[in-house]
Amino acid sequence: MKTRKIKHILAATFILTMAACGGGESAPAGPPGASGAAAGGAGKSTAKLFTAADITMGDIDQGMVDKGRGIYDMKCQACHSLGANRVVGPGFKGILERRKPEWIMNMILNIDAMLETDDEAQRLLEECLVRMPNQGLSKSDGRDVLEYMRTL
Repeated sequence: MKTRKIKHILAATFILTMAACGGGESAPAGPPGASGAAAGGAGKSTAKLFTAADITMGDIDQGMVDKGRGIYDMKCQACHSLGANRVVGPGFKGILERRKPEWIMNMILNIDAMLETDDEAQRLLEECLVRMPNQGLSKSDGRDVLEYMRTL
């Protein structure tokens, strides 16, 4: 009788130990720097992506360029060069020859949605190995950075 009770206690201990060691929710999958909310599942972005109709590009606006340069200096230069060379992310020089303005705006402002839906954004993540962080820029800030890119 005592041996049977010990077996039940050992079995219950084993089951509790196994339950505590795994089988629960896994950590969000994603590259280093990815936020948990953006890693997929319930965290999928519902951001409205920019289209070509959302962006008007006329003559270069020097005021926007100056603001964009300031934003670049503060938030972008650690990972992006002003040349064509890649640092962590792609260089900015000639970016408008490679990418459409709406794609750039979406990468600046809607990175989570882009990485979920855009094949080219996903390919760049695989190439760069570091997810671009959300810089918390406004639409106006993003447009200023885009204007600055136009001058490079």
